[in-house]
Amino acid sequence: MPRNFKEEIVFTAIMAGLMVLVMVGYNVVLAEGFTNDFLLHTITEYPGGLLVAVILDLLVVGKIAKFVAFKYIINDYMKKNVLLIGLTISVLMVLGMVTCMSLFGIIMAGNVGWGAYGHAWLFNVIMALPLQLLIVGPIARFALGKMQTAADKATVLREEVEETEL
Repeated sequence: MPRNFKEEIVFTAIMAGLMVLVMVGYNVVLAEGFTNDFLLHTITEYPGGLLVAVILDLLVVGKIAKFVAFKYIINDYMKKNVLLIGLTISVLMVLGMVTCMSLFGIIMAGNVGWGAYGHAWLFNVIMALPLQLLIVGPIARFALGKMQTAADKATVLREEVEETEL
């Protein structure tokens, strides 16, 4: 889990960047099929989707998911297991982001209605949950771990230099 704001930004950039890219491509395929314009439509819809996703992640869904996880789901046993905490927050994040981003998608497509929303939500959960848990989440956590390891090594070196100077 990110330990400071810089790590939170990097982690969110990797997580949201990859999730939005795949999910935009997936939704383009669902709407249009694999056409010659698939890549063009994915690339043109990506920036808007990424902006909305990052804002929702940092300001709304992330805060709610962590609050719900630590207030209602994570018990004393789970607090000892970082993997369970991460998985719990990841599932809540996917549910929250799919709920919001499916609404955003049907509004942008001009296809607003309960049927369209329910269809979009269901198909997005089916794709987003395994994508997050099996591919994107591990990639983002690996990158964050490397970043934290490098920061920890830099801190140890800095402390050793300071001790030597004394």
